[in-house]
Amino acid sequence: MEFTLRSGRYVVAVSGGVDSVALLHMLVQRPGMELTVAHFDHGIRPDSAEDRKLVEQQAKEFGLPFVYREGELGAGTSEAAARKARYAFLHEVRQQSGASAVITAHHQDDLLETVVLNLLRGTGRRGLSSLKSTDTIKRPLLHVPKKELLRFAEREGLLWREDSTNADEAYLRNYIRKNILPRFADADREVLLAISRRARELNAMIAEQTSNYLHMQPGAHTLDRHTFIMLPHTVAREVMAEWLLIHTDAEISRRMLERLVMAAKTGRSGSRVDVDASYWLDIGRTSLALTLRER
Repeated sequence: MEFTLRSGRYVVAVSGGVDSVALLHMLVQRPGMELTVAHFDHGIRPDSAEDRKLVEQQAKEFGLPFVYREGELGAGTSEAAARKARYAFLHEVRQQSGASAVITAHHQDDLLETVVLNLLRGTGRRGLSSLKSTDTIKRPLLHVPKKELLRFAEREGLLWREDSTNADEAYLRNYIRKNILPRFADADREVLLAISRRARELNAMIAEQTSNYLHMQPGAHTLDRHTFIMLPHTVAREVMAEWLLIHTDAEISRRMLERLVMAAKTGRSGSRVDVDASYWLDIGRTSLALTLRER
């Protein structure tokens, strides 16, 4: 299976599911790869320890370093909280191992699920291209459909474990996976993928412009309120979104952005509004500031 990835030192995120197990087997066959296998046990399922044992055994068979952590998040943990904990662990392993990036097994179906999910959440153009590779997270399989990974795993006789929570349609992503994506013909998938690619190009251009504006501000966590008020509403919304993306890990939605932009433009000096559980937006006469909430 073809994909582009430079030789180097990487952390491979392996859950024990078919996607990440297949990815690991592909990577060990490529020359010039120095790999550390990382496994995060969310502690959401009672049988999750079996996933860790499988991944640890496979790492041992390949002679690769194996690192894992038990998150003990508990049943009912939100997808966002689980994702945040997992990536915090993976980046910690990346830094400790001296790796250049974390490699994940996200594939084309994951990309399409994320696009549909974000459209339903109203996240706007950013949601159309949110799943991508970055400098520190490599997703080399985004062009590969899930069915191809399954065929590869079966052909190679690989062993993997099925995550029982993937069948729980209380999670919106699972509902999309089971009830919406299967209705897409190949042509429908291609249309959505093309939209996602175009959105990624537009997002990069808009991000460059908003970043230029942010670099002209008094400080990283401070905006000049007068210039912000003078921005057209749609531009102010883009600036607010980019500011939050850079400095927080907030789950951004259109409703949140509308609320914060209106507060920033019309709020009383000395007031503050919630951004999320970690940050306030403090509104001054001449400035807007992101400040950490007291714990």
